[in-house]
Amino acid sequence: MPTITTKDGTEIYYKDWGTGQPIVFSHGWPLSSDDWDAQMLFFLNHGYRVIAHDRRGHGRSTQTGDGHDMDHYADDLAAVTAHLDVKNAIHIGHSTGGGEVVHYLARHGESRVAKAAILCAVPPLMVKTAANPNGLPKDVFDGFQTALAANRSQFYRDVASGPFYGYNRPGAKASEPIIQNWWRQGMMGGAKAHYDGIVAFSQTDFTEDLKKITVPVLVMHSEDDQIVPYVAAGPLSAKLLKNGTLKTYKGFPHGMPTTEAATINADLLAFIKG
Repeated sequence: MPTITTKDGTEIYYKDWGTGQPIVFSHGWPLSSDDWDAQMLFFLNHGYRVIAHDRRGHGRSTQTGDGHDMDHYADDLAAVTAHLDVKNAIHIGHSTGGGEVVHYLARHGESRVAKAAILCAVPPLMVKTAANPNGLPKDVFDGFQTALAANRSQFYRDVASGPFYGYNRPGAKASEPIIQNWWRQGMMGGAKAHYDGIVAFSQTDFTEDLKKITVPVLVMHSEDDQIVPYVAAGPLSAKLLKNGTLKTYKGFPHGMPTTEAATINADLLAFIKG
């Protein structure tokens, strides 16, 4: 398997397919690069080089006991792009991966980057604070950790079959293969990484990171996102970015790159070509 080894000895698994302008994908919690299948095949067939890695503790990367924070996530992404000598890249991040992309750009600069897109992403800040009144209460995320520690398998089944894909909405038709694939990806990773990752995605404040970014960024978010609420995320990120564009969807779920792949892929392609 293609891997790189980071400074702290963590092996990061990655995929690197095709030639052309590179598109680098960062996946959401607690998944893996496999969550980008629909996008990677689409853009590969449109002549792009597509790259995606499994975040540390996720998928096929090392189940390390520490380093599950945005600094390490951004540094691991930088290590992958440097190893592959990626230049003029488009970075695309979903959910926690959107935070990873934002922090990578702010922490490591834009010399290798042309554009970015963040989908249903966690910035600027998920947890409710005095300065972020529309965020989710901390006890919501504490509950995630409690459920994960008690029965991770059941918790992941409940997330995938419910709010992640909007299958808990009236009239929604759940796809058992999509649910099983989410569960499969989650259970491949390490419990410690996923437990710590809840704090990383919910409590990291990306406000200053967003202000530093100058490349064009497409912010894609649905008003019906039940995981990362729209009101505290997409519109605020777009305002903080120097060159941000907000694309709002009405009834799409948090997992829209999978369930609404045709629309999302077409919108991403238009942004990349624009």
